Amino acid sequence: MLSFFGRETFAKATAPLGKALVSTGLTPDAMTLIGTTASIAAAVTLFPSGHLFWGTMVIWLFVMFDMLDGAMARARGGGTKYGAVLDATCDRVADGAIFGGLAWWAVYHEHSKVLFAATLVVLVTSQVISYAKARAEASGLSADGGIIERPDRLVIGLVGAGLTGIGGYFEIDWLTYAVYVAIYILAVLSIVTVFQRVLAVRNSPGARDIIAPVAKAPEEHQR
Repeated sequence: MLSFFGRETFAKATAPLGKALVSTGLTPDAMTLIGTTASIAAAVTLFPSGHLFWGTMVIWLFVMFDMLDGAMARARGGGTKYGAVLDATCDRVADGAIFGGLAWWAVYHEHSKVLFAATLVVLVTSQVISYAKARAEASGLSADGGIIERPDRLVIGLVGAGLTGIGGYFEIDWLTYAVYVAIYILAVLSIVTVFQRVLAVRNSPGARDIIAPVAKAPEEHQR
C-alpha cells in the first residue's frame, strides 16, 4: 500500500487519526503491540482452520491498526529508537505468522507441496529482504529499493487469501486459485528483490573497501 500510493499520502491520511489516538493516552509502542498480537492470533488460528476470508479481514484490520503507530509518533513530536526497533521486530514476527499460517493451510487443507514450498519461500525471503536493509544500514551502506516491499507483500498475499476464501464460500472454483497466483507471484518477486537488495549494497560507496582485521587484545598473564 505505501509503495503503491506513496508514504507521504499515507502519512497525511492517517495524521488526524494519529492525533486522536494520542489524545486517548495510547502510546505508539502500545499500538504496535496490540496490532501485532491480534494479527498473529488471527493468522495462527483462522488461516490454519481454513477461514481464509475472515482471517484476511481480521489481519487486515489490525495490520492497518499497527501502521497507525507511525502517525501517533509524528503527532507526539517524533518516535524513539526503541520504538523503531520494536516496530521492525513485530513486523517480522507478524509476517512469519501470516505466511506460516498460509503454509499450514496449504499442507493440511490443499495438500499442495508446491504451494507450501512457495509460501515458505515468501516467508524466508521476506525476512531476508528486511534483514539485508537493516544490516546494510548498520554498516553505513544502502539497500533501498527492490520490486517488492512489506506493504506490497501484505496487500498481494491477503488479497489472494481473501479472494480464495470468498471463492470457497460461494463455490466459485476459479476464484479459489487466487491465493495460488498471489503466492507464486510473491515468491518470484521476493527472490528478485533479495538480489536487488544485495546488488544495491554491493554498489553502495565503500561497500567493497577492505575491512582491516581487529587486533585481538593480549591475553592476561595467568597468575
